[in-house]
Amino acid sequence: MQYPLYVRRDADSGFRASFPDLPRAVTRGHSFDELKRNAQEVVELMYDRSEQLIPAPTSNTSELQSLDLDDGQGIWTFIEINLTRVTSKAVSVQFSLPESLLQRVDAATKERHSTRTAFFTLAALHELGNWN
Repeated sequence: MQYPLYVRRDADSGFRASFPDLPRAVTRGHSFDELKRNAQEVVELMYDRSEQLIPAPTSNTSELQSLDLDDGQGIWTFIEINLTRVTSKAVSVQFSLPESLLQRVDAATKERHSTRTAFFTLAALHELGNWN
């Protein structure tokens, strides 16, 4: 799957990058190729055999550019992450919401430096926990 990655120059290691859909996944590399290899490794280390769901990637570039992660000092790129090497993964779901509710969700995700996918994943986990 193609995940968005925000890449910045780093004086110490060459490049450092963050995934908005995988907030704790941060990678570094002396070259862009090394950065891509390390990105795959960090996702595998964080999610393989984990109870955490891997959210589907955000593909809306205007949503990505509105995140505070985009400080204007880097570039957005999409990087292929091979999820067949990870035992936990998410599936794409399509549903409709009232526009006013979606606007509130977008405001909340922006404030939390997150994405819609992460918001809905956490909301679903919260609701399922209340059903026990």
